[in-house]
Amino acid sequence: MEASDLRRAVEAGRVTASALGLQVDDAIVINNSDRIAVRLAPCDVLTRVAPASHLAGSQFEVEVARRLSEVDGPVAELEPRVEPQVYSRDGFVVSLWTYYEPMGSEITPADYSDALVRHHAALRRIELAAPHFTDRVAGALREVGDREQTPALSDLDREFLGDTLSRLSSEIGGSGAGEQLLHGEPHPGNLLNTRRGPLFVDLATCCSGPVEFDLAHAPEEVGKLYPGADQDLIHRCRALMWALFTTWRWRRDDQLPDREYWRVEGLNKVRAALDGQGLD
Repeated sequence: MEASDLRRAVEAGRVTASALGLQVDDAIVINNSDRIAVRLAPCDVLTRVAPASHLAGSQFEVEVARRLSEVDGPVAELEPRVEPQVYSRDGFVVSLWTYYEPMGSEITPADYSDALVRHHAALRRIELAAPHFTDRVAGALREVGDREQTPALSDLDREFLGDTLSRLSSEIGGSGAGEQLLHGEPHPGNLLNTRRGPLFVDLATCCSGPVEFDLAHAPEEVGKLYPGADQDLIHRCRALMWALFTTWRWRRDDQLPDREYWRVEGLNKVRAALDGQGLD
């Protein structure tokens, strides 16, 4: 978020928590992108604040977290002292979560893989209407095809991303692999190392598809340790994942830090993923 919006968003999170009876003397921004994560002290609550246009996504994330907590999924929990819902204030939507003090050690590939196995098992135990991973690809294809939304994307790169997204989506969707509910983006930034063990966050990306789509977001060694995973399908999914990631970076209103770097590096990652597996 821009500085002016950031100040208002932090205040919306702070005031919302205070109005719910939580003591808030300090607010520390932990992450700032299209939405922000703020640690509130001394109540030790993590609040996620997004523009009001993100209401549906925030409500979906809260519902996913609530259901997974009920079946002991390895996910960050909603703040238990308030109602599990999304609150609206000053043009923003606010959700409140348990804050977990980060551990200093890294999550090993074995623990990462085990966390995904348990997460996928928990997802199989809940019923939830979620988009298919190909719906996400369709959204990216619309962005690639809309010059107003991706004005800086060159014609050559536009054609490359469009062809890659379309081809890989069809190949993966027609692979015959079993499908289930997924996290959607379980990359290292969305897995916390806590005293409770590894916990997944940012659940708004939940979708359905093969588990290999999730494994493509994790370090390569994690997929090798995941029982029964199709390694060739993981490689295809990884190329698709980079194509999706790169498309979002070329959006006119994208707010990811270092966007300009990732626009170029993302295209390089897509080509490397394709070339490395003979897919290009």
